[in-house]
Amino acid sequence: MSAVRRSRSRTASLAVTSAAAAALALSACSSGGTSGGGGDTHFVAGGNGVDTAERGERAAAPELSGATIDGKQLSTADYKGKVLVVNVWGSWCPPCRAEAKNFQTVYSDLKDRGVQFVGINTRDTSTTPAKAFEKEFGVTYPSLYDPTGKQMLRFGKGTLNPQAIPSTLVIDRDGKIAARALMPLGEDTLRDMIKPVLAEK
Repeated sequence: MSAVRRSRSRTASLAVTSAAAAALALSACSSGGTSGGGGDTHFVAGGNGVDTAERGERAAAPELSGATIDGKQLSTADYKGKVLVVNVWGSWCPPCRAEAKNFQTVYSDLKDRGVQFVGINTRDTSTTPAKAFEKEFGVTYPSLYDPTGKQMLRFGKGTLNPQAIPSTLVIDRDGKIAARALMPLGEDTLRDMIKPVLAEK
């Protein structure tokens, strides 16, 4: 085989490998979507990938409870009266890694203003990689350990898409789901998602 043919063969092989890797990454860790599939969630799609629900039309959020990745017990009922930001993530997910510092920055800025962040760590086969993720990105808010996705299933049909990781919900002070993003979030978009809910009286 000539050097030119070998080079072409190697290039074609790399292209196939890259395409397969990209497809695998998308199937395991979607970078977004606008539908959780069915259900009447009353969400209105926004131009920035964030869906919102009017105050009188919001669905109630379920109580989330269980063990955190640190082995402590957590219940979102303890945060009643606060704006709650719920972020579904996995250490294996590149977009989750990309948004982690944004979440920690916004949490640090807003935690003294009545905003609580809670993560749902999903599909990690043990807490070891999840703990390493939190350490690497300086995450200080708690995350429920949910390897099989049971916490996500507590939400009403159409609220979350198990294939869309990361996902984020903003829950108002009355325990209703005010906003949703089924994609990774930049710092500004995350702030814009929380701001109107925090301003509600």
